[in-house]
Amino acid sequence: MKTLLKRLILLSTLLFFFLGNSVEAAEETATINQADTAWLIVSSALVMLMLPGLALFYGGMVRRKNVLSTLMHSFIPLGVITFQWVLIGYTLAFGADIGKFVGGLDKLFLTGITHETLNGTIPDLLFCVFQMMFAIITAALISGSIAERVSFKGYVVFIFLWSTLVYDPLCHWVWGGGWLAELGALDFAGGTVVHISSGTAGLAAAIYLKKRRGFPGSLMIPHNVPFTLIGAGLLWFGWFGFNAGSALASDGLASLAFINTQIAAGMGMIGWALAEYIKVGKASALGAASGIVAGLVAITPAAGFVEPAWSIVIGIVAGYICQVAVTLKVKLGYDDSLDAFGVHAVGGAWGALATGLFVTVGGTGLLAGNIAQVGIQIVGILAAAIYSFVITYGLVMVIDKTIGFRVDDEEEEMGLDTTQHGETGYNMV
Repeated sequence: MKTLLKRLILLSTLLFFFLGNSVEAAEETATINQADTAWLIVSSALVMLMLPGLALFYGGMVRRKNVLSTLMHSFIPLGVITFQWVLIGYTLAFGADIGKFVGGLDKLFLTGITHETLNGTIPDLLFCVFQMMFAIITAALISGSIAERVSFKGYVVFIFLWSTLVYDPLCHWVWGGGWLAELGALDFAGGTVVHISSGTAGLAAAIYLKKRRGFPGSLMIPHNVPFTLIGAGLLWFGWFGFNAGSALASDGLASLAFINTQIAAGMGMIGWALAEYIKVGKASALGAASGIVAGLVAITPAAGFVEPAWSIVIGIVAGYICQVAVTLKVKLGYDDSLDAFGVHAVGGAWGALATGLFVTVGGTGLLAGNIAQVGIQIVGILAAAIYSFVITYGLVMVIDKTIGFRVDDEEEEMGLDTTQHGETGYNMV
């Protein structure tokens, strides 16, 4: 009897020890990681800084009479899309999956998410705000294609509906457990979700709204190239949060994305300058700024998937082909005011394809003999581009025929600063 009692006590002790450690281990896995959290807070702030950067980048390229209007196109999404994301955007993108197409309404108004709710090693609210910044910048990028000819109220309605109907489903397809994620499409920080979607949306809107008065015959030169250069620098700075933050951790993968971002941006500038030099024998400051953004766009989907040497190739090719794409718009007959399609859609498509070619980290691509990944990337590119173009074209048409989207000739001639905002950017006495 004593022997049996001793065995029971021993067994109980072992069970208590085992279960206690299991509970403790479970608690540890559900504990917030302070380093990851700190990095994502900083990254979210860096992405937010990209909005003023984009405002300056775009604002410098328009004519003086439209500078405030163009700046507002980048700033107003900080209010409109913030509300949209909290209301319905986050749940459509990251809610419970519905048919591999869109998220459900289980996170409407961030229902069920508190400051103690975790998403991996970071607070769910922090993941939400990080993704919110992506949604905001994506909507703002489209304005580059339609600058100098749209009404402010039409633009506000457009970005709210576009984010709901286009961005949120695409985000779910790739990052929320949708069909492209299931297929195996790779998009580290938004080449497909952000840049292809916004660039093709800009093209659709530009085609429907038609050309600006006088384009391409009239001289529509940038009124402040220094603005554009400063904006490009702020975009470059903020892009470190955009790409390296997408690792969602303060780790080696974030470091890889960080250095790839730096390399590709620099190489994009060189690639664009090279294309200009071959064509006209000079490298422009405006081209340098555009090349930086082209390199940043192209490395975005690949940032955490390729080794640094390949980011050199991705950046140079991006700068070169985006410069060529931008010069083709006059021949093709569409007015993409600030080249959102030529830089973001073309650069994003090249970056998504290059991911399939050069991926060696966290997956395999053509370099490792996995040609199927290239095919998957092409499917992702086409799906995002076609979906965004078709829905955007229909959306722009509906808005234009109801509340109005394209301003009339007189308002366009006067300038949108005066007609849409009652202000002027430069009050010269």
